[in-house]
Amino acid sequence: MKVDLQGQTAVVTGGAMGIGRAIAESLAANGAAVAIVDLAAGEAEATAEGLRAAGRQAAAFAGDVSDAGRMTEIAAQVAKQFGPPSILINNAGINTLHDRKPIHEYPAADWDRILRVDLTGVFTTSQAVVPHMLRRESRGGRIVNIASIAGLVPLRLQSAFVAAKAGVINLSKSMALELGPLGILTNCVAPGSTLTQGTRALFYGESDAYSEKAASLLSHVPVGRPGSPEEIAHAVLFLVAPEASYINGAVLAVDGGWTAGFTRAW
Repeated sequence: MKVDLQGQTAVVTGGAMGIGRAIAESLAANGAAVAIVDLAAGEAEATAEGLRAAGRQAAAFAGDVSDAGRMTEIAAQVAKQFGPPSILINNAGINTLHDRKPIHEYPAADWDRILRVDLTGVFTTSQAVVPHMLRRESRGGRIVNIASIAGLVPLRLQSAFVAAKAGVINLSKSMALELGPLGILTNCVAPGSTLTQGTRALFYGESDAYSEKAASLLSHVPVGRPGSPEEIAHAVLFLVAPEASYINGAVLAVDGGWTAGFTRAW
């Protein structure tokens, strides 16, 4: 997919690896200058360097999306280096570090950590970037928040992640109502199972075939496979394209049909 993003500046949080990296590469390939924000400073710089080696404009910024002060600094640095951002992709997110537990056993520390990054991070980053969008000569811009199908169809044993991503979905709609009149369109992408480096061990066994656990999960996906980071990036690219100028407050599930319903014959 090719769109014209020449002259635009994009901020991609969690852009060092996985879905975020695919989004950053897609935006850069279509002409945007890309600021990659990530706690993993080395990986972020490597991604930015790869883009620059391909003739793109890119820079890496180390930062925690839940740190309002740091995000304010980064937004100002990006505006100074590339010009005020016109695109914001709130992609940074985490899930539980421990064995998944029911809510009465769920670690409070995991709850706090996940809500802080996955939900509060969208709030603080948007607060930092939106004022710069409004300072652009043409005003306005595009925001795409990355949620999850877990925010649409609650899953077991992931109470913090489910709550955070459901919050991201409704926050996105609220932002669409508030920012739309100012020329900023806000939409949300809800990925299903996506084959990032972190999930590859879940999906593939030693024989490179789907593991039994993955096969069970994929029985809920009509297309019968996980998605790729690039497929999520294509959806994001569509929503920030000039041609998507009347889409605001939408939630686009990129999930192979998972949330459409079960394919089994009961």
